[in-house]
Amino acid sequence: MSANDPTQMTALAQASAAAHPVPDRGHVNNYTEDKELQQLLALYLPADLYAHLQPYFERMGELAGGAVDDWALEADRNPPTLEMRSRAGKEVQRIVKHPAYVEMEKIAYQQFGLAAISHRDDMLGWKGKMPPIVKYALTYLFVQSEFGLCCPLSMTDSLTRTLKKYGEQKLLDKYLPTLLAMDFDASVQGSMFMTEQAAGSDIANTLTMAYPQEDGTWRLYGEKWFCSNPDAGFGMVLARVDGGPPGMKGISLFLLPRLKDDGGTNHYHIVRLKDKMGTRSMASGEIRMDGAVAYLVGEQGRGFVQMADMVNNSRLSNGMRSAGMMRRAVAEAEFIARERWAFGRRLQDLPLMRVQLDKLRVPAEQARTMVFQTAQTLARSDAGDKTAYALLRILTPLIKFRACRDARKVTGDAMEVRGGCGYIEEWADPRLVRDAHLGSIWEGTSNIVALDVVRAIKREGSLPVLNDYLRGLLAETGAITAAYRQALEQALARAIQLGERAAAEGGEWLARQAASGLYHCTTAIAMAWEAGKTGSSERLRLSQLVLAHRVLPRDPLADSGVPADWQA
Repeated sequence: MSANDPTQMTALAQASAAAHPVPDRGHVNNYTEDKELQQLLALYLPADLYAHLQPYFERMGELAGGAVDDWALEADRNPPTLEMRSRAGKEVQRIVKHPAYVEMEKIAYQQFGLAAISHRDDMLGWKGKMPPIVKYALTYLFVQSEFGLCCPLSMTDSLTRTLKKYGEQKLLDKYLPTLLAMDFDASVQGSMFMTEQAAGSDIANTLTMAYPQEDGTWRLYGEKWFCSNPDAGFGMVLARVDGGPPGMKGISLFLLPRLKDDGGTNHYHIVRLKDKMGTRSMASGEIRMDGAVAYLVGEQGRGFVQMADMVNNSRLSNGMRSAGMMRRAVAEAEFIARERWAFGRRLQDLPLMRVQLDKLRVPAEQARTMVFQTAQTLARSDAGDKTAYALLRILTPLIKFRACRDARKVTGDAMEVRGGCGYIEEWADPRLVRDAHLGSIWEGTSNIVALDVVRAIKREGSLPVLNDYLRGLLAETGAITAAYRQALEQALARAIQLGERAAAEGGEWLARQAASGLYHCTTAIAMAWEAGKTGSSERLRLSQLVLAHRVLPRDPLADSGVPADWQA
């Protein structure tokens, strides 16, 4: 058939319209249809572990693209409610979750153990500790359908990590088994209570007070303004120690159990639940502590430093969730462009649509690469590599800053590809758009996280470590032209210089610009390295688009293609 035959092309278009009047991707397997993800996992994971995990990746892909997607839509339509009293009038605070949300909890917590997988040596039929990439890869598949539940998952995981790192042995002996329990009915979830009305980004304004007791416990008094998963079994709380110094040095970290040792409810109350724009499936609320029993975690007066470790772990999860939502948005847009016809051609064959799809793919793939690079660095840091810690300290805020902001645009632009149907709540697009906006607010707004990039440069010496690491990746990268290699090297040198200026006296106003430049150069180089290792010409093409469109200067009145001498 000739592509120029209008009669046959119109017939094909009519047949396609009859089969798919509105293209509906429906139930898919998020893993088996994502060949790029499979290549990357084979690159980043040991071969024996990757082979062992194939059934688990496939099962999570099937669930996330099917039943979980249905449950997520139902849970979004039916947010949790706060029950203040029993029908007999007894004071009982209980958050009532929709059954669809509970089913998703069972998948995430029990079937795959996403909150415990980093802390146990017997997960998913594997003997020994698995690298963080496994947890992030499985959650990356899950979050393509359900974002809200991933917040409690991340907080439970991060709370456990912080407790293990700083808590006394008696606290670990007492509470760790329930945090790591695989029986859904016996397990508990975690949360973190930091935000107050006067202490959002500025933690030094914390007003919650902690008073020591003779039995070694503490009593907490005060209000926390934004608490996700407020009925969790445990919360990490920042509070000011009575009689301590002012400012940040007077703040300590406490573990707040929901239940006291006698089985009664601890002395804090959920004041109300928030009516949120997104993550509607998961409860967020305000709590008031009236002498709540709590336990000091770590060293008194170093609460924020210790909480920062928990927050940084959550920031990586934030970036991963944004990457997953972008992947879902891109997959939906690609499906529509492949299945929908206009003007006698598939949408994907129209020149402007090809450009639009690339604008969606580039940030989505940047974020995916950054998840793998940061998770791999986390594993090295946890193993005691001090150089890896300095690298982790800059990669984590970089992904939190840029990927979370990119997700807001990618999900919105993908909605446009679907057209009017994308604005209808029956489809995933509105939920993706709403949820994507939260990533750049939780665990630090964009300004705060950009400044954390500068802080990593100043305090951890992260910039030379990042420079050496990326130049090492470039040295290992084959199958690129000399011109493209030179362009990457020159761009990296300029990004490093900009980072140095942002960290110099009076340079903080450059923090956001420097963070974006470092992120784009990091991902362009890492994607070129991945392309060389996997043989993916598509990944190399996307790497080149990152550099051409997100780093180098562009003339708005000139052609915007990739330079010919970059292409092999």
